[in-house]
Amino acid sequence: MGIKRPLSDPKDVIVIARHGKPALSRKVRLSWREFRAWWGKYDEGGLAEIQKIPPKIQAIAQEADILISSSLRRARETAYLLRGREADIVDEVFVEAPLPPPHLPFFKLKPKTWGTLARICWFWGFPDDMENVHDGRKRAAKAADILESHAAGGKTVVLTAHGWFNRMIKTHLLRRGWVCVKDQGDLHWKFRRYERKTDETQSE
Repeated sequence: MGIKRPLSDPKDVIVIARHGKPALSRKVRLSWREFRAWWGKYDEGGLAEIQKIPPKIQAIAQEADILISSSLRRARETAYLLRGREADIVDEVFVEAPLPPPHLPFFKLKPKTWGTLARICWFWGFPDDMENVHDGRKRAAKAADILESHAAGGKTVVLTAHGWFNRMIKTHLLRRGWVCVKDQGDLHWKFRRYERKTDETQSE
C-alpha cells in the first residue's frame, strides 16, 4: 500500500526567464534585407549597460540548484547579472526561434513590425533557409527534456533564454503535466515558474 507524503513535500521546479534589455536600438526603420542584418547584430550583441534587475528573479536564480543559459550573448549576460557568475550550463538548444522576414520590397518598417511578420511567416512554413517550424518544435521538445532531467528529484532549475522559444518550451512542459504557477509574460526579465511533483513524492 502506498504511503501518502505531506503536502509540503518537494517539487521539481523549472523557472524560465527572458533575457534582459538588449543594447541594440529598435528605433530604426529597415527594409527586409536590413532587418535580417539587424537581427544578426541583435543575436551577436549583449545587454544595455543600464539594467534594472527585478529582485524576485534574481533571488530565485541565486537560490537555484542549476542555472542554464542559451548560448546567445544576451542570455549569457543575463545569467551572469542574476548570479554574479557564468551559468552552470550554456546550450545552443535554447536559442531563439528564427525570424525570417517576408521579402517585401519598398517597405521600411520597425524591427518590432518585421519581427511580427516574420514570426507569422515562419509558422506558415516560410523558413527562408533557416530552421523550419517543425524542427523548431523538435528542438523545443529536446529543450524541455533537458530541463526536466536537471529538475528531477526536487531541484530548482532556472533558464535564461528568449521570448518566443520560451513559449514553445512551455507547450511541451504543460503537455507533460507541469503546472505553470507563475506567469509574468514575455517582457525582458520576466519569467514563468513551472512545478511538478517529484518522483520521490510518488506513492510506492
